[in-house]
Amino acid sequence: MSDGMMRAAVVTGPGGTRVDRIARPEPGPGAIRVRLEGCGVCGSNLPTWEGRDWFRYPMKPGTPGHEGWGVVDAVGDGVTDLRVGDRVATLSSAAFAEYDVVEASSAVVLPPSLAGKPFPGEPLGCAMNIFRRGDIQAGQTVAIIGIGFLGAVVTRLAANAGARVLAISRRPFSLELARAYGAAECIPMDDHGRIIDRVKALTDGAFCDRVIEAVGSQWPLDLAGELTRERGRLVIAGYHQDGPRQVNMQLWNWRGLDVINAHERDPRVYVEGIRLAVDAVASGALDPFPLFTHQFRLEELDRAFDALRSRPDGFLKALVTP
Repeated sequence: MSDGMMRAAVVTGPGGTRVDRIARPEPGPGAIRVRLEGCGVCGSNLPTWEGRDWFRYPMKPGTPGHEGWGVVDAVGDGVTDLRVGDRVATLSSAAFAEYDVVEASSAVVLPPSLAGKPFPGEPLGCAMNIFRRGDIQAGQTVAIIGIGFLGAVVTRLAANAGARVLAISRRPFSLELARAYGAAECIPMDDHGRIIDRVKALTDGAFCDRVIEAVGSQWPLDLAGELTRERGRLVIAGYHQDGPRQVNMQLWNWRGLDVINAHERDPRVYVEGIRLAVDAVASGALDPFPLFTHQFRLEELDRAFDALRSRPDGFLKALVTP
């Protein structure tokens, strides 16, 4: 835009957003400005839109978008490894907008083979890091509880590694997707005891070497412990954001479980996950594009959040474009 302005979404309060025209930001030393092509909508965004007592409204323009990608259109002093015109995935917090400024170290260049394709790098990087933290190896039995976007990507990564994947999910659509992404067994998430019995039968009573909990609520966490074998690894990938949890510490102690909280907080680890995701997609080892099921314009951000909350049939991942 030639007038130095841009459009950015603003969360105005619980259940409300608007689009404002604000000054286009300029990159400082070590930073870049990205002309955004889009931003994914994350489950962790939902509380900011639904409202919590500790949030202050209106929020900063562009927040809480953190899954952006686009083209570098300006660089700050000292930036030598990125150029205007580079297409990048970014790690930021204000990507529900037309432009975003990020540290150059928080951007990953996308290769020409991904030209024209959407690439929300942050959630793909999360999946890569969850897979790494799970230490998933060939020959293991891996249960994945919750087949949304994250669960589907980890299913593909685990199957690629030679693991036997047991996919457990509530929606028939999700189970069909899990099978297409390499799951050996698909189990409806409907009855606690029945799921345990089914997994016990499939594993000759040993249960699973690795269990990935990717829902973020109490029951799947309870179930995850029950499905993890002695000396197995329980990986908590779900975002438990609505209050404290209780765990069956007696069971966890008795089985000697390794329990991993797979939420990274070091930006360098996030960025490394994005780099690994770029390599996996560019090489053809991972195809995330069927998982981008819904697309909205910036002015439709309320609709995007509502779809994330209600999860209509076929919904996995929404993208918002300027």
